[in-house]
Amino acid sequence: MHRLFVGLRPPRAMRERLLAVMGGIENARWQSAEQLHCTLRFIGEVERPLAEDIAAGLGHVRFPSFDLALAGIGQFGPPDRPRALWAGLGPTHRVAELHRKIDRRLVELGLETERRAYLPHITLARLNSTSSSTSRFREEHAGLESPPLPFHHFLLYRSTLGSEGASYEAIARYPLRD
Repeated sequence: MHRLFVGLRPPRAMRERLLAVMGGIENARWQSAEQLHCTLRFIGEVERPLAEDIAAGLGHVRFPSFDLALAGIGQFGPPDRPRALWAGLGPTHRVAELHRKIDRRLVELGLETERRAYLPHITLARLNSTSSSTSRFREEHAGLESPPLPFHHFLLYRSTLGSEGASYEAIARYPLRD
């Protein structure tokens, strides 16, 4: 079985900007530079033949390159017990269009359509019941931004879960063509 997702790897300058703001929340599991990504579509566990079909099928997705910038901070989960901290990306319309196009392609290959609302973001930290409050971090970094940076490809990742969290390996790269 292969645990897969499709994502965008932020350019180095964006990763460095994100790494520079990480910290200050006790018992948060901060993401490493290698883990930073924007998920376009989570696929989940699939058998090898379907994984190969997915890898080939994504090669038929055509979409122009686009620019994205960091755009604020947010969190998932209840306000008093968040599960994750994230950095937003904008403008959202281009990346949301690419998400929909990838989702349609995966549905054609037999996967279920994505049912959750799509919010382009990059996870910064995973939190648990022992993590300290995120309030100060969110206040200090609410205006997080960066210059728009170009995204020229998307990736198919294999995710491996371990005791230190997930590790990601890019197994296929797909150009965004103008």
